[in-house]
Amino acid sequence: MTAITIRDVPDGTLDALKVKAAQSGRSLQAYLLDLVTRDARTPLLSDMMARLDRETHSDVSTGDILAAIDEGRERR
Repeated sequence: MTAITIRDVPDGTLDALKVKAAQSGRSLQAYLLDLVTRDARTPLLSDMMARLDRETHSDVSTGDILAAIDEGRERR
């Protein structure tokens, strides 16, 4: 496994991270590893949009939708 070093972390940021780690009952290293791992697993917005475009394609036109609405109203 590779080690990562982050330089020039402001004191206030480090203090806030230490508090969050302690509140979650984990060491700072475990807390940061979880944070980085979750971020790495989160898909990019552009990837999510591309998947959405692929999976939500429909051949139904606006005219088809309006016709179905009109048909439903006529049956009332």
